[in-house]
Amino acid sequence: MAIEFIGIAATQETSESGSRTPVTGRDGVSTQTETEQAAGPVVQPGYLRELARAHEESGFDRVLVAHSSASPDGFTVADQILTHTERLGVLLAHRPGFVSPTLAARKYATLDAFHPGRIALHVITGGDDADQARDGDFSDKPTRYRRTDDFLDVVRKEWDSAEPFDHEGEFYRVKGGFSAVRPAAPIPVYFGGASGDAVRVGGKHADVYAFWGEPLAGIAERIREVRAAAAPYGREPRFSVSLRPIPAATEEQAWERAREILRLTEERVGETARAFNLDHSAQRGSQRLLKYAAQGDVHDKRLWTAIARTTGAAGNSTALVGSYEQVAESLLDYVSLGVSTLLIRGFSPLADARDYGTLIDLVRAGAERTGAGRVKVPA
Repeated sequence: MAIEFIGIAATQETSESGSRTPVTGRDGVSTQTETEQAAGPVVQPGYLRELARAHEESGFDRVLVAHSSASPDGFTVADQILTHTERLGVLLAHRPGFVSPTLAARKYATLDAFHPGRIALHVITGGDDADQARDGDFSDKPTRYRRTDDFLDVVRKEWDSAEPFDHEGEFYRVKGGFSAVRPAAPIPVYFGGASGDAVRVGGKHADVYAFWGEPLAGIAERIREVRAAAAPYGREPRFSVSLRPIPAATEEQAWERAREILRLTEERVGETARAFNLDHSAQRGSQRLLKYAAQGDVHDKRLWTAIARTTGAAGNSTALVGSYEQVAESLLDYVSLGVSTLLIRGFSPLADARDYGTLIDLVRAGAERTGAGRVKVPA
């Protein structure tokens, strides 16, 4: 089982800590640059290109283009990344409900036609009612997940049907649906969500099911749940875990950096929450991370939960702290559970994207040496 590495792309430098924490590589040389210290417009084309190329040079397979009600248009951002790199793929997040499924399917298929095999769909149904409302959606979470189920049924038909098709669903009705552009190979569907509804819908549709960075026992539990939900559909999804590595040449240096990141995050979090009215209390994934944070700051060998606690578990916010070798070892522990995708992003996005090439090399070498990717969670 090959290990896939996914980073994150954005059109400006942004982080919980303000992206002002210096990154010192394994050789002791700073990897921070003036470019990533700059403020400016939300869309900075030069920064996006530099960030994408840094991921490609470090050996990442894809970058995530995330989504919120305030984000720049993801399809445009994805096309820019694909156009200015040679190999790097994009995992483009999409919230069902705002674009018709037939049109969304053609938009993804068109990107795939220009950049074959380099686009993937990340389905995020939306756990924050306030963020949904900013785009005019006032449906509750159970309704949104039923809509996602119907949406993906239509997307698959639009991608796969060589002849016109009809569809009669709870949310979408299509008569004579047909696309002149269809992917030559299946576009992978990634899926996120921790609620029972998410597992039910994701089990039916996901090629890759994504988790936030929980302790190993929590990930093992979640893998079993998703596998059970996928089994009636004859599906065998792969699994992804999202983590925030904080590596350094030594464990002591890594913890020094982690403490500085926490200090900066604590200074910023109140201001950010007030500015954007952030409330993740209804999100099951956030609730799980906060539960682990309440149990202690460090789990397993070096899973650090202090940032999750400070931010209210706003997104993937648990870190792995240690030397490069130690962090790689912890990443391989997740691979040993059956995880084949590692989404890793740092608190200084551009500098960390450059620096993580060391981690990627160590993990891939370790997996090849130990066969970690062949170990599965017992059913």
